[in-house]
Amino acid sequence: MSEPHVSAVFQYSGSTAELKLVGDLQISTVPKLWNSTLSEIKLRKPTKLVIDASLLDSCDASGIALLQEWKFLQDNKQAEFILHGLKEEFTYLYDISTSVQLRQKWEEKNFFIELKDQPRKIGKAFVDTASNTRSLIAFIGELTVAIGHSIFNPRLVRWKDAFSAAEKTGVNAWIIIALIGFLLGLIMSFQSAIPMRRFGAEIFVANLVGLSIFRELGPLMTAFILAGRSGSAYAAELGTMKVSEEVDALTTMGLSPIQFLVIPRIIASTLMTPLLTMVFNLLGLVGGALVLMSFGYPLVTFINQIVSAVSAIDLIGGLAKSVVFGLVVGGIGCYEGLHTTTGAGAVGESTTKAVVGGIIYVAVLDGIFSIAYFYLGI
Repeated sequence: MSEPHVSAVFQYSGSTAELKLVGDLQISTVPKLWNSTLSEIKLRKPTKLVIDASLLDSCDASGIALLQEWKFLQDNKQAEFILHGLKEEFTYLYDISTSVQLRQKWEEKNFFIELKDQPRKIGKAFVDTASNTRSLIAFIGELTVAIGHSIFNPRLVRWKDAFSAAEKTGVNAWIIIALIGFLLGLIMSFQSAIPMRRFGAEIFVANLVGLSIFRELGPLMTAFILAGRSGSAYAAELGTMKVSEEVDALTTMGLSPIQFLVIPRIIASTLMTPLLTMVFNLLGLVGGALVLMSFGYPLVTFINQIVSAVSAIDLIGGLAKSVVFGLVVGGIGCYEGLHTTTGAGAVGESTTKAVVGGIIYVAVLDGIFSIAYFYLGI
C-alpha cells in the first residue's frame, strides 16, 4: 500500500487564485500544506480563492480543518471562497465544520479570544456593579424619606392600594404558608425523633421544634415564600408599568413613583409578614404535636413542654426578624420593578432578580440577626 501524498498547485488569474488539490488530504500530509498555503494566501491576498478538490482521493478531519482554515482566512478579509469538486463522503463533515453555530461556539471557547476580551468584561462588570450600587443607595434614600413623610403625614399614603396589596400578600398567601409550616413541623419532628428515641428523649422533640420554628425557621421560611410569591409579583407589576411608560407618566405629572407605588406595597409586606410568620409557627407546632401524639404522648404534655422551652423573647425575636424581612422583600421587589429595562424579556428578568435578590438579602440579614442575638444573649 502506497504512502499518502498530496500536492497543491496555485494558479492565478488577476486577483483570483485557484488551488488544485491532488492526492490524500490526511493527518500525515496536512502539516506540509498548512504553513505554506496559508503564507501564500496571506502574501498574495486573493479577492477570490477557488479550491478544486475533485482529484482528492481521501480527506480526514485534519484535511477538513485545513479547508475550513482557508475559508476562515478569506472570510476575515471579506474575500470570496469557493470549494468545488469535494466528494460526497467528505461534504457532510465539511458542512458541519463550517456551520455558523460551530464557529461561534469555537470562538466562545477559544482561550486567546477570551483572554483578549477579559479586560472589557472586567471593566463592564465593575461599571455595572457601581451603577447598580449607586441606584440601590439612591432608592434606599428615597424610600427612607418617603416612609418618614408617610409616618408624619398618613394622608399621603394610598391606603386603598395598601389594603389591596395586603390582601394579595397576606390573605391570599396564608394557605401555602400554613401548609409548608405544618409539613415542616411534621418532618422536623419525625427526623429528630429518630436519634432521640435511642435515649428515650422523644419528648424533647417539642423543645427542638418550638425553638427552631419560633426563632429561625418561621420568619426565614415565610420570607423565602413571600420573596418567591409577593416580591416577584411586585417586580412584575411595576416592571410592566415601567415598560408601558406609566411610571414615566407619573413622574411627568409631578407624582413620586416611590410614594405613589412603592409605599403601599412596602406597608403591605411589612405588616403581613409577621402575621404570616405567626401562622407558620402555629401550624409548625401542630405538625410537631401530631408526631408526639402518635408516639403516645398526650397533647397537654406537648403544650407544657413548649411553654417551658419557648419564652416570649423567642417569639418577639422571630417577629422582629419577620418585620425586617418583609420590608426587605417588598423593597427589593419594588426596586427591581422600577429598574426594569426595555425588551421582551425585561419583566421576566426583573422578576427573577427580585426573587433571587430577596432570598439572598434575607439570608444575609438572618445571619446578622443571629450574630446580634448571640452577643445580646437573646
